[in-house]
Amino acid sequence: MNESSTTPATRALADVANRIADAARKAGRGASDVTLIAVTKTHGAARILPAIAAGHCHFGENRVQEALEKWPELKAQTPGLCVHLIGPLQTNKVRDAVALFDVIHTVDRARLAEKLSAEMERQDRRLPCFIQVNTGREPQKAGIDPADLDAFVTACRRTWRLPLAGLMCIPPVDEEAALHFAFLRELARRNDLAQLSMGMSGDYELAVAFGATHVRVGSAIFGARE
Repeated sequence: MNESSTTPATRALADVANRIADAARKAGRGASDVTLIAVTKTHGAARILPAIAAGHCHFGENRVQEALEKWPELKAQTPGLCVHLIGPLQTNKVRDAVALFDVIHTVDRARLAEKLSAEMERQDRRLPCFIQVNTGREPQKAGIDPADLDAFVTACRRTWRLPLAGLMCIPPVDEEAALHFAFLRELARRNDLAQLSMGMSGDYELAVAFGATHVRVGSAIFGARE
């Protein structure tokens, strides 16, 4: 796009992408090793369309219902978009989630894994899945306890046959994120999982340094939630 057609969001998107590329280079990685998920929760199509026009393909949403209100039309208009579910998924929303999303980042319990497996089979859509790990063992936060992760990975593979891509975490706000990123990386290595969904607007460069393959950035691109 030319300069006159850019928006604050597209300029911010380019800046974040450049920062990711720089962080990857410093870590001895390539910029293409990291997928930037532009998080569009609470933002309508008018805010999203310029980013799509600028060539961005990966977007993230927290809620199934909100995503259903905007993404079917946007995906119909622009084939090739990839929409990631990065928020909690209720089992009664699994059918809609499998139909709409392209990647699920928040598999966090056995019942959900079972429902996702059955629904993917029914719809013949095998979506890459990340297991959310509660690395800080916070009682108010979703995610598999690290002590239970190995057994859960095995069940996802052998019992439910989910197409596991990697692990995801959201570090506690009052703890050093680097410790959690390093911990998640080690858990992934132990379970032979190649991808790491970690890092948000405040710490995505740090996450890249620790091996993130997917970073989830919203406010640094689109500003405060609408």
